[in-house]
Amino acid sequence: MRAKSSRASGDEGVPHVGPGGAPVVLGNEPGSFAWSVLAQRHPALIQQVRDAFPYGLRQHEALDALLDEIANGVVQPLAPADHDHERWAAWGNEHFGRSWYDAPLLWAESYFYRRLLGAVGYFGAGPWQGVDPFAPFKQAELRGDAVDEELRALDALASAPAEERATALLHASLWGNRADLGFRVSAGESATGDTAVSALVADDSATLWELLPAGTSAAVAVVADNAGRELIPDLVLIDHLLEHGHAEQVVLHVKPYPYYVSDAMTADVVDCLRRLTEAPGEAGRIGGRLWRAMAAGSLEACTHPFFCDPLPYEEMPEDLRKEFADAALTILKGDLNYRRLVGDRLWHPTVPFAERTAHFPGPVAALRTLKSDVVVGLKQGTLDALERSGAVWRTSGTHALIQVRP
Repeated sequence: MRAKSSRASGDEGVPHVGPGGAPVVLGNEPGSFAWSVLAQRHPALIQQVRDAFPYGLRQHEALDALLDEIANGVVQPLAPADHDHERWAAWGNEHFGRSWYDAPLLWAESYFYRRLLGAVGYFGAGPWQGVDPFAPFKQAELRGDAVDEELRALDALASAPAEERATALLHASLWGNRADLGFRVSAGESATGDTAVSALVADDSATLWELLPAGTSAAVAVVADNAGRELIPDLVLIDHLLEHGHAEQVVLHVKPYPYYVSDAMTADVVDCLRRLTEAPGEAGRIGGRLWRAMAAGSLEACTHPFFCDPLPYEEMPEDLRKEFADAALTILKGDLNYRRLVGDRLWHPTVPFAERTAHFPGPVAALRTLKSDVVVGLKQGTLDALERSGAVWRTSGTHALIQVRP
């Protein structure tokens, strides 16, 4: 897969923000993480989706055309008949007719998933309308033995003091598919707990709990990231917030349609709740409480078109801005939400998190494992130690952060 690059470093002619600025993340530097997303991850995903369903000739030809366009062509607009043609025409006006590699990565990734859904017939009238092309991957993970083990680990936490349980569940939600690291923090396995804590490059968890004291009547917004093994610990954390009085209501925001392979939609929330309710022990009890909370309105699933837009949170629409402004805390999960929150640019890692989130309409917390180049809010000493380590700490998912702006 070759990258058509019109700039050597990716920052020539790119708009900057603020004094000194920071270049937009592009995919036109061969060998970079952003380049690998376009040149390797997306083509592999096209093949996986092709293999997961018995698509017809029309879908196969559309997938082949998308693959060739990314590798050898230029970005093409949506067809005029597509329901969202006008919106994407406005967002992509300056990128159409150019190499995918020269577009901002945040835009290119988002548009790739929109084009992939179009290729398999997700939006159009026909037999494949509304069929999630990523569902087999989500369901396979949810049925896996690892989930059984993680749910059993909840039994060990049932009798733990509330504060220890809160710490464990917060870490479980943070680490997602490494959730067992978090679950076991309070289960007597100190080595595992130490590993999880030492991998945090920033930890504002104390501030998070200060914003949500027990006995509050607060409303909390949680913007989900992945389904399956990440969404289950998110739901377990939400149960803890409700059960122990850290929140009176939680609104769980999910994607309106399939996105970034594993991102959670309402159907994924239902699947995870069923997985919990069918489990024995503490997991089943948590599932039952969450099911009843949905019926009572203390837990609500919600979605908004903005969550699949190629835009930063700084440009969120007013209705969503008001909703977050009314929340005592908005918890943003995952790498993509983080990039959209602070801006998908190559900031210096010590740029303050509060500075990059000043636009957000209320208190905000980011729970994120590091899987892209973008990071802010690190202490200089932490950054120096990470750089000396020689580890690929920005993109490997081996490090994480909890950052809060009150």
